[in-house]
Amino acid sequence: MSNRLEVRNVSKRFTRKAGVLERGAEMMGLKSPNPVVRALDDVSITVAQGEVVGIVGESGCGKSTLGRVVAGLLQASEGSVLFRGKQLAEMSGEEAEEARLKVQMIFQDPSSSLNPRQRVREIIGAAPLHHGMTTGRELDDYVSRQMARAGLDPILASRFPHQFSGGQRQRIGIARALAVQPDMLICDESVAALDVSIQAQILNLFLDLREQLDLTYLFISHDLSVVEHISDRVVVMYLGRVVEEASVAELFSHPNHPYTRALLDERPSLDPVQRQFSAIEGEIPSPISPPPGCHFHPRCPMAMARCRVERPELRAVGSGHKSACHLND
Repeated sequence: MSNRLEVRNVSKRFTRKAGVLERGAEMMGLKSPNPVVRALDDVSITVAQGEVVGIVGESGCGKSTLGRVVAGLLQASEGSVLFRGKQLAEMSGEEAEEARLKVQMIFQDPSSSLNPRQRVREIIGAAPLHHGMTTGRELDDYVSRQMARAGLDPILASRFPHQFSGGQRQRIGIARALAVQPDMLICDESVAALDVSIQAQILNLFLDLREQLDLTYLFISHDLSVVEHISDRVVVMYLGRVVEEASVAELFSHPNHPYTRALLDERPSLDPVQRQFSAIEGEIPSPISPPPGCHFHPRCPMAMARCRVERPELRAVGSGHKSACHLND
């Protein structure tokens, strides 16, 4: 399969821009520079056409930042994002506009991502009308088709978002994304706020849309069971870095990195055999001052001296299986 998306050595840093007085105080040594948050640190991934790649990790590991960089909502500090082999940053005019439309994002909280003052017809129809995908005369029929595709009754198009349930609002977000005819969807914790039964409906909808429209997914979640169900391949992130990458079957049966093994060991199970569950020791370090070497070494039970000073490279440990751990030496 050809690569639909390539992320090459992308880093993203956030800092608050200093004012004139602050810069003067910094020059005089009266104030330290504003802290820099290192949200992404040299991340590289590929997503093939028609593939579903799951991104997992603890809160604060950079999953959502990666999704926003891929979607073009944030500009990478370093590195490049390629869509269909072309760098998004180098595109301009109609080519850039088309590429942006082909990658759409579905957010975690539909209540905050939908305009409460707009009716569903306007929410779904505004973008395709603006980009000439439909006309004002045909807009109602166009919106009805998108709603039906997302599992919504088109008769509800005149309602406001607050008149829908959480699952229905998420379907509105899906219909809005589909309305601009994308090739790729970035799902950022898109089922996390829903009841379990509604989660299953939305996941099945994603799988159906993948078959119908040949969609590619970057599926961001902290729920390992959801990722295992929907993904073809899984990328594990920790503190802005990719620590392991493998197919679903390989990663869940033979995890290599100590962090991945810890995540899988502590997931809830219906196994009748009683066992003790314990959280990973320690707290995830601050992205403002990440530890040197391997970022996971302060919490890793198998850390050695080398882990504290040298960053491990992400390298192959099997067919289609990569891991960043010095234990592989």
